[in-house]
Amino acid sequence: MTTSLDRANYKVTFGVLVLGVSAYALLQSLVIPALTTIQSSMHTTQNTVTWVVTAYLLSASIFTPVMGRIGDILGKEHVMVATLLALSVGSVIAACAHTVTVLIIGRAVQGIGGGVMPLAFGIIRDEFPRAKLASAIGTIAAMTAVGGGAGLIVAGPILEHLGLHWLFWIPFFMTTIAAVLTYFLVPESPERSPGRISISAALLLSAWLVALLVAVSEAPTWGWFATKTLALGGLGLVLLVVWVAVELKVNDPVVDMKMMRIPAVWTNNLVAFLFGIGMYSVMAFLPEFVQTPRSAGYGFSASTVASGLFLIPLTVGMFFVGLYSGKIADRFGSKAAVVVGSAVSGAGYLVLAVAHAKAWEIYVASALLGVGLGLAFSAMSNLIVRAVPANQTGVASGMNANIRTIGGAVGAGVMSSIVTSKMLASGAPSESGYTHGFMFLAGCTVFAVIAALFIPSTPPDHEQHLNHAELAMVPGGTLTEG
Repeated sequence: MTTSLDRANYKVTFGVLVLGVSAYALLQSLVIPALTTIQSSMHTTQNTVTWVVTAYLLSASIFTPVMGRIGDILGKEHVMVATLLALSVGSVIAACAHTVTVLIIGRAVQGIGGGVMPLAFGIIRDEFPRAKLASAIGTIAAMTAVGGGAGLIVAGPILEHLGLHWLFWIPFFMTTIAAVLTYFLVPESPERSPGRISISAALLLSAWLVALLVAVSEAPTWGWFATKTLALGGLGLVLLVVWVAVELKVNDPVVDMKMMRIPAVWTNNLVAFLFGIGMYSVMAFLPEFVQTPRSAGYGFSASTVASGLFLIPLTVGMFFVGLYSGKIADRFGSKAAVVVGSAVSGAGYLVLAVAHAKAWEIYVASALLGVGLGLAFSAMSNLIVRAVPANQTGVASGMNANIRTIGGAVGAGVMSSIVTSKMLASGAPSESGYTHGFMFLAGCTVFAVIAALFIPSTPPDHEQHLNHAELAMVPGGTLTEG
């Protein structure tokens, strides 16, 4: 294991982090195109099979901030190894599953891997030269969405040529290798936040997240105004209020509410929520749209493999924008990147709503979404990391990712209700359902632009000076320029 006296080259650390984050990101969406196959092969119902996705989202929502906080306390490298191993264990359970119940359990264990993101951001802040922070954080942030898009693209070929269980064996190999490399190559964390986890706060966090996300996930089936939906959603909101009250009182909160009130934190979290609504929804419903038989009056009769190709511009756009996000932030400022990214992604949703009869129109919309989402996500992650003390990086970025996941669950539920509000005789949704759904996503990005305008401004040149100022405050740090 690398120690603080024998620091690994930050480029080596970055390569290890990219491998682990890529595996986690793939697992976010890899099973979505396979749900029909899982339902058929495991002889279950459509409602039950959706829990293959829901269980993962619930687990990730709970463990993302918790693992980030544990990493801040015990050391990010140690907790990163444990998180990657949990991903590996969950992948083995899912790969060996022959019943949907076992598969759902495996997916819930995989959700512990949500801690990979905040831990990766924390390690980057600890180990990277401050001048390289924005670029590295932007690339890692982009990888989460890139992996989500890539999962939808590669799922079809894996299913067709290797089989269902390889959707989990491939990430298993990636996370296992990443865990071993992290143990031996990633340095131990120099930044620690003494304390312990408040059990009552952690349990309340889990309780309100489960109640709220189950209510939103099941609302399209139960009905948004059904007694079960309203009761469970109301319970979630009550538990949320209680959780905040407990966090304000305990000596060792899971999430420091004072930190959450920092203007750069709460504004970015609001934008993340609105972005989560759009990103998760488009990744779930755009493949369904293009797979719709042309006999319905729209769609492209695309196969599972072909439908993934429509998301290639989105995936490629996010990747390349993420690579250059640091330079963009240095020149124009991270706030400007969030505002522009929100506007560009909104244009992508608008194109999907009003022009979706030809394949090239879908490709144009996909490219706009890739550029917009990549630009904004990378900049948001950078702003969050800069806004909080180094010993709170894990929990702050964990909550940002968590809020994005909550937005995704809300968006998927609302989008499902909109799309299926009017069905054709063939059983397919009407075209107007998709049109209204994509317009809803465009509307969310309008609010994202407005929220982004309230992010505190940091001039580009000040961001660069901030890098050196932070370095000067690091024990043992030295200034080499400025």
